[in-house]
Amino acid sequence: MTFKPWFFGAVLLCSASAFAADQAPELQRAVGAPQAVGAVHTLRQIPEACARLEGVFTGQAAEPYRFNVARSSPNCQPRARFVDYLQAQPDIAKGWKLNDVIRVPNAGCPAQQAVVRVWRLPADNQPPQLDGQGQARIYLEEARKQAASGKVPQVSTYTAQMQLEGKACS
Repeated sequence: MTFKPWFFGAVLLCSASAFAADQAPELQRAVGAPQAVGAVHTLRQIPEACARLEGVFTGQAAEPYRFNVARSSPNCQPRARFVDYLQAQPDIAKGWKLNDVIRVPNAGCPAQQAVVRVWRLPADNQPPQLDGQGQARIYLEEARKQAASGKVPQVSTYTAQMQLEGKACS
């Protein structure tokens, strides 16, 4: 799944930025290390969604930064979903939380940085109760009955938005 920053409408970016400005992210982090043009770098791992956010400064005027979501491992079993930003349209009023803001400067152009905002929609489910051995277990037959009755537990949902900030260098 590749996110293209020029597809996002100005209104959508402004409204998302306005929401993000009002809310502090759940995770606090310093500005990342400057990245060279052409160097693919991991922005963040989201283990519960089996996702890795990657980016690269391209050096091209049409697409100065490429951002995509990669599967972290083919054997990973996701416990959360990662959806496209335009599909999700995160809104604080709908329960979305600004989870993380990742800033990555361009090593060749210090006035420019990529900013990735990660949003999380938490699920309202409880972990399974502990059994006599202190383990949280899900039994196949119980899970099948639960699914047949339509009571499938919801999972958390993640999405991310990327935008460039600062001046482009020539």
